[in-house]
Amino acid sequence: MAEDPMYHEGMRQLQDARQTRPLADRLEQVTVRTAFTEEDRAFIERCPMFFVASADTHGQPDCSYKGGLPGFVRVVDGHTLVFPDYDGNGMYRSWGNVLVNPQVGLLFLDFENSRRIRVNGTAQVREDDPLRAEYPGSVFIVRVTATRIFPNCPRYLHKMQLVEYSAYAPRPNYTPPVPAWKTFDAFRDSLPARDRPDVKKDESAGNPGKS
Repeated sequence: MAEDPMYHEGMRQLQDARQTRPLADRLEQVTVRTAFTEEDRAFIERCPMFFVASADTHGQPDCSYKGGLPGFVRVVDGHTLVFPDYDGNGMYRSWGNVLVNPQVGLLFLDFENSRRIRVNGTAQVREDDPLRAEYPGSVFIVRVTATRIFPNCPRYLHKMQLVEYSAYAPRPNYTPPVPAWKTFDAFRDSLPARDRPDVKKDESAGNPGKS
């Protein structure tokens, strides 16, 4: 088990107010693990998306959506998962946080089959990771060493179906369309040189909200 306690005093205060301390302790005993199971691996590697929470050195939080094709997140050993960082809006809020505070929380969701799993751990961001060559379109590779892995009750997950995978998700032998916002006058002169020449407008991606 991770060296730091599962619950801090704020959590304990609310558990005691709701008389759930014994239940919280039992959940830690029964469901929390530090190594990925084969079932964990299969679930994570078929997810086309997840959410990541990070914080800076002052505790200011950030939460970001990360998406790709199934398999873009890999469990490479019992304690480590790996995924690519793709081109975004250049703010680097999540991975910039990791450089000053490596603690992260990941949430994987399956809306069709009502399942979710949380992975807490420490992250590293590398440009020279040997796996980068296996991820077309990747800018960096992020490795997360898991300290706690545990499922969440899925009762409040809304039932949704996947309509189609994003056309912007990198894949082998494929050039994604250029997002529309990179052609907007407000951003055009601030783009890095690699993004400036003759970009073609794609109206379906009008919001530079990826971080």
